[in-house]
Amino acid sequence: MTELAHLFLQLFVIIAVSRAVGKQFTRIGLPAVVGEMTAGILLGPSLFGWLAPGAFAFVFPADSLGALQLLSQAGICLFMFAVGMDLDLQQVRSSARTAVVVSQASIVVPFLFGVGLAYFLYDLAGPRATFIGFALFMGISMSITAFPVLARILQERGLSRTPLGSLAITCAAINDVAAWGIMAFVVGIARSADMGGAVVTLGLALAFIVVMIWLVRPLVPRWLGDDRLAREEPTSGTLATVVCVAIAAALATEVIGIHALFGAFLAGAIMPDAAGFRERINGYVERFSAVLLLPLFFAFTGLRTQVGLLDDLQGWAICMLIVAVATAGKLGAAALAARLTGMAWRESLALGTLMNTRGLIELIALNIGYDIGILSPRIFTMLVIMALVTTLLTGPLLTWLGARNLSAAAR
Repeated sequence: MTELAHLFLQLFVIIAVSRAVGKQFTRIGLPAVVGEMTAGILLGPSLFGWLAPGAFAFVFPADSLGALQLLSQAGICLFMFAVGMDLDLQQVRSSARTAVVVSQASIVVPFLFGVGLAYFLYDLAGPRATFIGFALFMGISMSITAFPVLARILQERGLSRTPLGSLAITCAAINDVAAWGIMAFVVGIARSADMGGAVVTLGLALAFIVVMIWLVRPLVPRWLGDDRLAREEPTSGTLATVVCVAIAAALATEVIGIHALFGAFLAGAIMPDAAGFRERINGYVERFSAVLLLPLFFAFTGLRTQVGLLDDLQGWAICMLIVAVATAGKLGAAALAARLTGMAWRESLALGTLMNTRGLIELIALNIGYDIGILSPRIFTMLVIMALVTTLLTGPLLTWLGARNLSAAAR
């Protein structure tokens, strides 16, 4: 079979299985994207490769995964561009005291928990990990909230326009900005050969941010023009301009050394929002990435996830410890912070549950850690399981707390 035929076979299997599993998850009250995440794991060696090793080797031979990896990386950059466009900077700037306190508590506390956990798990670090790099990465992996998955959960449960939903989205937006800023710092350190190189990388990253915000952001509306910004249907020229900005930003951060994802995310965040322009462009980007490119990323993550590596009681005990520490740090810190700002306990716990949703954003971060050698296959698998478990817990916990009836979450 030719390389192109193999790629088409992989695309067919991945998209078909992802859609089927995603549909089943929607029937039990979970977003389809959570099912697609799970489908990616099921297509890997943990299930498909275990049940049918011959068929698995035929569909996903090792020498055919290069094209799949490149497509998945391009897809996730496009997705992060869409996440950046979803980010409401005005809402973040005008957020209430509760949102600021909760978002910061849900970053700082789990980050410290992750750094402490790294001390005991350093033996599981990747081949190129220093203790500082591993500890910082464990901290950030505990701190992430999945902004896109959270938004879908709120929408599907009818909570988007409630006080609780608005507060959760604001907290997650602030959390995302801070978490990806810290992640860029960690990747810059990990990819540099010495501290001097890390300083140069971070300096270039800061210069890039300044250029994007103060130069590119005001120029984009001028390049597009008022007529094209207001058009109900974007022209091909408009789409080409937007995509070129995203690609150029992703290329810049990849060359700088902090990963293409950061550039794509920032490119989305600086897109103009005149006359609902972002929303219209995002409709095109999200449909394409959700149907084709995101399932490829989930599948590629699943190919890296080997549950069979947790082949003893100690491995599963460490995995459950990671899940417990992640949940206690994120859910516990967010709930306690919300309670201290005056929210009732039930609303506080519901907000903490929403902030504990890690999902896709966590998988993106974990793949970065794997690619740069901070995470070994064993700890990578444990953290992927943590991301899935904390995301899957969101729906049942919200149901148990009666989140649909919560109407006075925050002031």
